[in-house]
Amino acid sequence: MRVMVLVKANADSEAGVMPSEEMLAEMGKYNEELVNAGVMVSGEGLHPTSRAKRVRFDGKERTVLDGPFTETAELVAGFWVWQVKDMDEAVEWLKRAPFQADEVEIRPIFEAADFGEEFTPELREQEDKLRERIAAQQA
Repeated sequence: MRVMVLVKANADSEAGVMPSEEMLAEMGKYNEELVNAGVMVSGEGLHPTSRAKRVRFDGKERTVLDGPFTETAELVAGFWVWQVKDMDEAVEWLKRAPFQADEVEIRPIFEAADFGEEFTPELREQEDKLRERIAAQQA
């Protein structure tokens, strides 16, 4: 199963405080362990919301909001996508993370089988073609 690991923002991440050289080295080592184990699919840190925008949808109307956004408990500072056998494995990997975060959330990513009969063979084929194009563009 694939999971998204959401690292929640805090006052430091929202203030743009960068990690120390020591922390960057520890995270690099941890990420290398994830890659070597075949767990890490991707992962990135995010700039603070002072550089962000939100788009609100109300029917056909769109409203653009400029950051920063104040509810840090609701904000994400970074993420990983992991391939794991189950949630227990994801939790065990996360427990080994070298950083001190207030909270990190792990959420399963929908797979094709999760959508049931509504995800017809035609829709699956379309999705497969899009994924192939994405992979080719990134190569």
